[in-house]
Formats: sequence, C-alpha cells, structure tokens
Amino acid sequence: CCRKSSGCSGVPCALAAAREGARVILVQDRPVLGGNASSEVRMHIVGADAFGSGPDLECESREGGIIEEIRLETAVRNPQRSATMLDLILYEKCRAEPNLTLLLNTTVVGAEVKGDRITAARAVRESTQEHFTIRAKVFADCTGDGRLGAEAGAPFMRGREEHAAFGETHALEQADDKTLGSTLLYQARKHERPMPFVAPPFARKFSEDDLKHRLQINPSAIDGGLEYGFWWCEWGGELDTITDNETIRDELMAILMGVWEVIKNSGRYPGTENWALDWFGWLPGKRESRRFIGQHILTERDVLTAPNFPDTIAYGGWPIDLHPPGGVDATEEPPCQHIKVPHLYGIPLRSCVGAEHRNLVFAGRNFSATHVAFASTRVMATCAVMGQGVGTAAAVSVQRGIDMADLADRVKPMHEVQQRLLRADCFLPGAINQDNADLARRARISSSSHQPGGKPEQIGSGQTRAVHGERGVRPELTRVASHRWMSDPAEGFPASLELNWEAPVTIRQIELTFDTGMFRKLTFSQCDAYTRSLVWGQPQPETVRDYTLEAQLADGSWNTIETVTDNYQRLRQHRLAQSITTNRLRLSVLATNGLDHARVFEVRAYA
Repeated sequence: CCRKSSGCSGVPCALAAAREGARVILVQDRPVLGGNASSEVRMHIVGADAFGSGPDLECESREGGIIEEIRLETAVRNPQRSATMLDLILYEKCRAEPNLTLLLNTTVVGAEVKGDRITAARAVRESTQEHFTIRAKVFADCTGDGRLGAEAGAPFMRGREEHAAFGETHALEQADDKTLGSTLLYQARKHERPMPFVAPPFARKFSEDDLKHRLQINPSAIDGGLEYGFWWCEWGGELDTITDNETIRDELMAILMGVWEVIKNSGRYPGTENWALDWFGWLPGKRESRRFIGQHILTERDVLTAPNFPDTIAYGGWPIDLHPPGGVDATEEPPCQHIKVPHLYGIPLRSCVGAEHRNLVFAGRNFSATHVAFASTRVMATCAVMGQGVGTAAAVSVQRGIDMADLADRVKPMHEVQQRLLRADCFLPGAINQDNADLARRARISSSSHQPGGKPEQIGSGQTRAVHGERGVRPELTRVASHRWMSDPAEGFPASLELNWEAPVTIRQIELTFDTGMFRKLTFSQCDAYTRSLVWGQPQPETVRDYTLEAQLADGSWNTIETVTDNYQRLRQHRLAQSITTNRLRLSVLATNGLDHARVFEVRAYA
C-alpha cells in the first residue's frame, strides 16, 4: 500500500494499514507530519463533536481509533502546548511501525497507469537528490490537493455545484469554480513592557467597516483573546488554490499583517500595547481544492438524513460550514454559515474509491463529495477517521486479493473491514461487535459492584459509546444505554469485572476499552480560551489508571497475567507472552485518573 501525504488523514491511513499487516510506504512532501495540524500551520483538530457533545452518558461523538490515541497522547505529553510536540508524536508513531516506511521531504510528481490501474507512483526528494519509483497494489491519495490522482488522470470536481446537479438546498442556482479560501495563522504573546509593531509596506489597509463582521475583541478581556490567530483571515477562494498558492500566500501575509496593524496601532483596542507577534505561518492552511469523483458522491442529503450505508467506514457530524470565497474581501458577509447536522452520519467506502481506477482510494478533503457535503466532512478529525477506514480497507483488499473497486459490494470482506475498525475502537453508526473470534462474546459477565445503568452485561452490547442523545445517531441505529460497566462509588477500589466460560478457553490476547470522557472536546490548540474548556496536560479523569488481569488456574488459584499502572489510553491490547487456558478471567481496577468509580466499555479475548 502506498500512502501519499501525511496530514490528519494520511497518518491514520498509513498507521491503520500497517497495523493490520500491510506493508506501507508513506510519502510526505513536508519535513513534518500533520498537515494543517502541524507546527507549520497550527490549526486545531476538530470533528463530529463540533462545539462539544455532552452530556455524559448520552452523546459521545468525539472520534475514536487512532485520532483518539493521538489526542490522549498529546494531552498527557504536551502540557506546555508546544506545536512541534504534536509533530514529534506523529513522527514517533510512524517510526514505531515495522511495516511502515516513511519518506519525508518527498514529493509525488507522476504516476504510471496501465488500463484502469495505477502501477507506480514517481516521487522526488530534493534534499537527498533521489528519485523513487513506488510500486504497490493499492494507492491512497491523502494529499488534500489530490496530486497523485490528478497525475493518474482521475476525474475530479472543483468549485461549487448548482442546485439542479444534486438537488441540494444550500447549493447555488448557478455553478461556479470558486472554493473556500486559505488562512495563515499566527501566535502572539504578552510582554512586561509595550511592544511596538511596524507594519511592512505590503500590509493591507483595513478600515473598521472592512472587519465589522470579523474582528471582535473585548478590551476588558484582552489577555485572553490575542494569543491565537484568526481562522477568518481567509482569502484565495476566487483563485485556483493549487496553481495560485504562492500568490495566495503573499496576499494572506499582507492580510495577517494588516489585521495585526489594526489591533496594535488603530487605537480601537486598548490593552494591546504589550502584545507582540511570536510566530506566524508561511504555509497557507488550505481548505479546498480538488474533490475526486468516486463510486458514490456524498451529498447534502447524505449529511442531513444520515442513511445507513452498508459500506460505512467512518462518520461525521461537524456542521455544514460554508465560507464566502472572497474571504476578508466579502466585507458585507459573515465569515461563515453553519447549517446544523441533526445526526452523526456515516461515510461510505464508495466515496473513497476512484470511479475509474480500480486501485486508487482517497481520504481527507479530496474525497468524493459535493461542495456542500464537503463543507461538513473537511475538518481534520473527520478526515482522520476516514483515513483509518481507508487504510483498514486497503489492508483487507491486499490480504484477500480483492480490488478496492469491488470491496464495497463484497458482503463478507466489507463486514470484515467494519469489524476490524470496531476492534480498533472506531465508531460506525449502526455497527456493533459481531466478531466470532472474540471469546468474550460467549462469556457470562459479572462484577463486584455496579450502578444502575452500568450493569456488567453492558460491556457485551457490542457498542463502545453512548450516542442516543441530541446530535447522536438516528434512534433506530442504537439503543438508549450507557454501553459500559460502572462500578458503585460507595464500594471504592478495587472494583472487579469477571468473565466466566462454561468450558475452558485458550487466550493469547486480551483487549480493553476504557472511558476517556468522549462527551468532552479534546484537541491540542494554541487558543487559551478553547483549551480552558478541555481537560489538558493530564489524563482524562474517567480513564482507568491502574489495573490487573488475572486468570483462574485449573486448581482454582488465580494467576496475575498483566499489571498496568499509569494508563491514560482508551484502547489497551495485551499480547500475552504465552497462551493461557482458563474458564475465568478477571479485570481488577485499582485506580482511575480521578473519577470515583471504574468505567469499562468492552473486554475482548482472542486465541
């Protein structure tokens, strides 16, 4: 499998395929991973939780799987909120996978095509003066701009479709070639003395009227409003965001400097005297360019009605977030229009498989969607779960010898893809654990104590989150339940959960899914106000911290097979040094990271 680009779709795509056993080459044209989330751009990762899910035990819409793993890792290991620490964590995870070869500073420049297949990609790394020919069975274009697909001649859409094309309420009456624009972000810092700012000659000149819908700073709370740049410093949607990217970057720099000039020197914002720019980006954070035509084009109707696709591999839930292509030049328009999405909706594999190339897939903002639907799916956490879905499907495609073009229509392999995603802690609306290899599904479950709504048998529901509340999934795709065991706080710790089989079973791997407070937002951000709404710089309080796993031996005694301390991850997979045969398995929770009781979503056991 060959992955192109390592943003928030490319990294999970490559990691998923590698962890599922495929050999992967990951090509990235920048020196760091993360795309718009990297230290080069510094946009925070948002997704289906939109502006918060909540309340607890009702709607836990935050994305799971690899992106949750990354978020939890960053929350604990990056309390200082260093932008380059996220780069490091992504790099570390890629380096840790033996099946993954990482090529940084490497750009795809061509594709070799034979009939309806890509046979190779050509890439160049100028820093080492090397040229690469990469041959693979599956090629995943996660480049955002769709460089590989374009080189291969894959058909794509660009701009805004007309209403008549797909019957979309929020589409235009007449199509055009305009897109969402790009943004340069900045960071500023308050000093102990006044810090002058002299704008460069090219800085834009803005009047108060020019920014009336955008620049709103409360002078009485100025200490909390200038440290992070403005997403609405947007421009370039009326140009070609690929071929005109250098021009767009230059104008965005003029806009950024002009906005800062207004803040510092207009006299309208008292309290800004001691603030100074600390960092500003040189790489535009791009929102939109090419969107490939896949086997299915996701539309506004799909986003708003949330059909139960049989080939769902990911989900979304961010509002349909439309921006005026003129960006800051659209002075009479608000910087965005949000259309609420009523339910978490599924994203089908067919929207990620090329219509004309049998082994080309894509994930991220270049996948197959209309402009209106893309306005909801384009955010990075949604792109991440899409990437993990595509990477997992690609691994199954390679291992089963099934073309990606045929996979969505093959019931058993598609079921396998979905079950692998669920096992990796991804959420798919309407799908539950039906893994026949999971020995825990045949066990009787009991506990030392429980709360109402948190009985031990809840861990057998096959679903590892509650999504029945407002902005959750459609009611027929779930049931009202907590889907987790919750011990009684009055009983304290340790609290234990036990699996009992009628006849002994042989176990080599045990997998646990804990609660990580998915009703809350959790994403690394340079914005102080946003970060104050998170639990940051520490593990999530709901998460089990210390625990043991024990198995009963034939003589009735208990043998401790795993002891874990200081856990902060949601999914823990324990590969035992050797298989054990038992008819009783016990998980004992000794402590959490703050909550007064234990919470466990799922226990799986495999031979």
